[in-house]
Amino acid sequence: MDKETSKDSLFIETTIHASVEKVWEAWTEPSVIMNWFGSDPKGKVLNAKLDVRPGGSFEVTFKDADQTEHTCSGIYSEIEKLSKLTFTWHWKSEPSVESFVVLLLTEEGKSTKMQFEHINFGNGSKHDYIKGWQSTFLKLAQLLEDNP
Repeated sequence: MDKETSKDSLFIETTIHASVEKVWEAWTEPSVIMNWFGSDPKGKVLNAKLDVRPGGSFEVTFKDADQTEHTCSGIYSEIEKLSKLTFTWHWKSEPSVESFVVLLLTEEGKSTKMQFEHINFGNGSKHDYIKGWQSTFLKLAQLLEDNP
């Protein structure tokens, strides 16, 4: 996993050994998100609602192994099926902090290059986005690579 970070943004590029269709589905289907979202390897997604269209919203609630619950939500901006998702990002626990996510998927043979950028999270958030997203993406890769 390659990563670049600045004070208020991060960029992660990784290759997932699964088709671009499977990776897209993992980001856009609530039943699949339920199986991987959240940074705690022993955590569990409690609820996922997604209306994947420009102007549509999402909300995902997950619980860490220590029983701490987190809810994130946002509004989709751009959707290019199988290649691009952009959306705002909010934590329920930090209503005054709004950031932005850009996800790009590129087919590379039987694998998918995933470029993920989280922008403008600033200093107002208590979350460790670098560690959180890296751990989350490991769960995503394990799910998709174990279930081709």
